[in-house]
Amino acid sequence: MSTHPATDKSGDAAETRDDAPGADMAMSRAALDNELKSIIADVLGIDAQQASELGEESGLFGHLPELDSMAVAGLLTEMEDRLDIVIEDDDVDGEMLETYGGLLAFAESKLVSR
Repeated sequence: MSTHPATDKSGDAAETRDDAPGADMAMSRAALDNELKSIIADVLGIDAQQASELGEESGLFGHLPELDSMAVAGLLTEMEDRLDIVIEDDDVDGEMLETYGGLLAFAESKLVSR
């Protein structure tokens, strides 16, 4: 088990363990893909099999009747919670919600930048 210095919210040095819950670990694209599909299934109330069949070019907003404007807010909130990212209002545009691939790329970019 290794430890490394970290900084807490106050700016003071703290020590974290690599195996501690919440330790910052990079999520692979495949793991992100699976988690995002799980989020979509949970928020939209669609079958997990239907969500698992989403591909890069699969249409989302305007194509899935379950994904209306209210569901978009729930989807983004759930992404923030489960992926531990922050989505600003300025980040949200039609392009990121047009296809599953766009949403996946958006989530991936947010994970890299945190």
